[in-house]
Amino acid sequence: MNFSLKNHPFTVEAFFEFSLVLTFAVPINQLKDLIPSCLILDTLDDKWAFIAIAVVKTNGLRPKGFPSIFGNDFNLLGYRIFVKHTNAAGKQLRGLYILKSETDKKIMEILGNIFTHYNYVKTDVKVVRQKNLIEVHSLQSGLKIVVVDGEAEVLLPINSPFADWKDARRFAGPLPFTFNYNKRTKEILTIQGVRENWIPKPVKVLINNISYLKELGLNDVVLANAFILEDIPYHWKKGRTELWHN
Repeated sequence: MNFSLKNHPFTVEAFFEFSLVLTFAVPINQLKDLIPSCLILDTLDDKWAFIAIAVVKTNGLRPKGFPSIFGNDFNLLGYRIFVKHTNAAGKQLRGLYILKSETDKKIMEILGNIFTHYNYVKTDVKVVRQKNLIEVHSLQSGLKIVVVDGEAEVLLPINSPFADWKDARRFAGPLPFTFNYNKRTKEILTIQGVRENWIPKPVKVLINNISYLKELGLNDVVLANAFILEDIPYHWKKGRTELWHN
């Protein structure tokens, strides 16, 4: 595969019907080896690092500027670590490092792996929304998430390391940058996402069975926060690369 093709060679746009994000706190030493050396973990109290799963229901995903007829609708799952990177200009950027992505359609798996480094895998993920309940499940991925949306008051998850929802909101974005590192070329790839209407709303989590977290061998994982965002026009800019000098 031509690596230049995988470096987000054009701008992509989509409309997010909703994005549901569950963020988990993990002891720092368990995540530090999962990211490349050009990144550092985005941490809390020098104790916790964070890994999240995002469930995104997208409409009309297509190269920016293409007519809507070329767009496709997908259910997407993204597993990512919260990180920071200092670029060549000396500016520190907060963002995400993608571990794995899943989708309900083969075409997204194929095109996603041609034009990105997001490691797409097709799975049987289904998203069902009924009144104030959202259920996400996949037998293939060993995943089941159930949340309540719309309660007047939502408490932080039990044992969350955040003091309150304002504290938790720092790890609900917008974190506009996504990073990837090519060991062969020693280049870091930065992709910037641009959103509108980014208003995270806390949700109550009833079930969060996520096999992938167990596959990573993580222990002492704590649900830290859960937010939903709705009706979001979104686009990803063309990727930018720069050499990493460590």
